[in-house]
Amino acid sequence: MRPDGSPTRIFLAGDSSVCDREAGRAPMTGWGQALPLFFTADAEVVNCARAGASTRTFAERGRLAWILDRLRPDDYLVVSFGLSDHKPEKEWRTEAFHDFQWYLRRFVDGARDRGAHPVLVSPHERCTWDEHGNLRHVFGEYPMAMRELAAETATPYLDLYAQSLAWWAELGPQGTRDLFMYLAPGQYPNYPEGIEDSTHLRPEGAVACARFVAHQLAARRIVPEHWVTALDVPAFPPQALGWLDDHEHAARVGARTNGQGDTL
Repeated sequence: MRPDGSPTRIFLAGDSSVCDREAGRAPMTGWGQALPLFFTADAEVVNCARAGASTRTFAERGRLAWILDRLRPDDYLVVSFGLSDHKPEKEWRTEAFHDFQWYLRRFVDGARDRGAHPVLVSPHERCTWDEHGNLRHVFGEYPMAMRELAAETATPYLDLYAQSLAWWAELGPQGTRDLFMYLAPGQYPNYPEGIEDSTHLRPEGAVACARFVAHQLAARRIVPEHWVTALDVPAFPPQALGWLDDHEHAARVGARTNGQGDTL
């Protein structure tokens, strides 16, 4: 909380693993959508993550600039990318130890230039298993590159990737699938034909990731401990996730870019 009584803001920059989802895609949930559940009124979470964004497209299409224009001293910029950066398509692709790090440095430097606090969070792993029941490590190069940059720039680094590897291995293939968007036909109205999505989370998975991020922020005193709450609450009702009306969601996503329109 600021001296004037307004909350300190925690801006989130990231991809589809982090972003708020619209009601038309429920129960798909980004962990950034669940993060406000774990903060008191001392902090306001401003989720600017964009589905399909890589570090490069987020910066090139005005989304980073939109955040930097609004950052005030002592705000936070929490950055989590990797899902789209690793894609082979040229539109999104960055190389882990090359331009991925270069773009991440723009987020870190941009926050610090404005007196704000950058934090880097690695992506969670996908739910992909081989025929022997072994979890595939799809994104490993990007968390390693992020960790290296965090060390070089003395930026707090939250290793959600390593945590997810431990969780998924403990849960096994079927237990992990229950956290992701594997839905049977007719199970949810938004997906009448069902869906098998190894990348995006349901509320249970998003809440688990958000709980880890909030706990790490408080336990490592990156944010004041009293800002974080409800870490011991085992589950939250679906309505607590706050899926936005589709039109409101689209308007918000389109507005959070500096003149580049509703693009990735």
